[in-house]
Amino acid sequence: MNSKTRKERFIIIGGCAAGMSAASKAKRLNPNLEVTALEKTAHVSYSACGIPYYVSDLVREASELITITPEEFRKKRDIEVLTLHEVVDIIPNKRRVLAIDLSSGKEVGFDYDKLMIAVGGRPKRPEIPGIDLKNVFTIQTLQDGIDLKKYVDERRPKRVVIVGGGYIAMEMAEAFRAREIEVTVIEKEHQVLPAFEPEIADKVAGELKKHDVNILASTQVAALRGNSSREVETLFLNNEDTLQADLVLFCIGLAPNTDLAEKAKVRIGHTRAISVDWKLQTSVSNIYAAGDCVEVKHLVSGKPDYIPLGPTANKQGRIAGENIGGGFATFKGVVGTSVFKTFCLEVASTGLNSTRAKEFGFDAGFTTITENSKAGYYSGVKPITISVVFDKRSKRLLGAQMVGEEGVSKRIDIFATALTSKLTLNEIAYLDLSYAPPFAPVWDPVLVAVNAARSKL
Repeated sequence: MNSKTRKERFIIIGGCAAGMSAASKAKRLNPNLEVTALEKTAHVSYSACGIPYYVSDLVREASELITITPEEFRKKRDIEVLTLHEVVDIIPNKRRVLAIDLSSGKEVGFDYDKLMIAVGGRPKRPEIPGIDLKNVFTIQTLQDGIDLKKYVDERRPKRVVIVGGGYIAMEMAEAFRAREIEVTVIEKEHQVLPAFEPEIADKVAGELKKHDVNILASTQVAALRGNSSREVETLFLNNEDTLQADLVLFCIGLAPNTDLAEKAKVRIGHTRAISVDWKLQTSVSNIYAAGDCVEVKHLVSGKPDYIPLGPTANKQGRIAGENIGGGFATFKGVVGTSVFKTFCLEVASTGLNSTRAKEFGFDAGFTTITENSKAGYYSGVKPITISVVFDKRSKRLLGAQMVGEEGVSKRIDIFATALTSKLTLNEIAYLDLSYAPPFAPVWDPVLVAVNAARSKL
């Protein structure tokens, strides 16, 4: 085809949240765009956040976590999706990417006019003896979840050790207990949920213990020892203790996957993730990036940060797709809002905790309150605990965290909105929030917490 008449080509590396959101938005805006997504695994457009519920058997089939299949992308959206294609190189001066077709082992090339890197993050794995044993798992992709569930179903492990005490570890602890498996959580810091204020983390720890989850804080794994079948049996800890296990799951965080970006001489930021501008463009012309491989601006600190979360990836993908498709959109940043459930508790956070706030130079204070989630006389009332972080000088809200059996997930969004708008405590204190006895007290716990913080100014 003559170069003057051929369609413009948009290539996406990575087929999950950011990549497929960008593909769909760009194609809607510019139907003449030739869009191809290259994905290393066998699946695209799925909910990785649903993996704990799949492992627990609450979700029966992995296919239920898939939003759109490659075939549906082709038929309904005219987007070509090539799974089992691992991109190994980007050649910016030729506008070309090289991939390995994992089914045949052959190298294939793709020319692009616009390129998007959406390869996500990779689970951190410590460099310790035995890390490569068969029953040592991480979870990031749907295939990771399928492999883990298959092992649990087939081998019926009795003892699981989860290394790491973040929110994914909390979700997985519940998932394994639902399968009647003994669970031990190992966390190197002095508490589970190290990013949370102690008052919140302690309540979560109490909930885990109530459901027979063993917690080893201030502990690290030094080595793993396997049997003749190369399956882990023993964990050696830094305090010279040992622990027996039939399965080990590492949940110690994500690192941005920047290998391809670095090969293409794309600028890497201070967080070691890809640096992008407000339009999600990288430092190399015609190359965009979005999702868990990029750094974002934290709207509270004003600094670049690495906060890999699904909603952020979806928004960034949509914005990048709009710009690639000929429109105009910008991504301003995040406040780092997240929520999760473990057993009977809802747990959420947004903004900065008190430690990070001080690291960023704020004169940070914080306060914690416990109030009823609804009117005290209403049936089924539950306590909700809220920690508020604030700057003593400017009186500005800096962050919030909360825990309770109900009413957490949407209340944290009030704080997220306030943070995005840079509201002070005084501006939040008398917000006109909704009230009815089944849903809240006359003074909502959000307002009680903020006014408690104001009393410390």
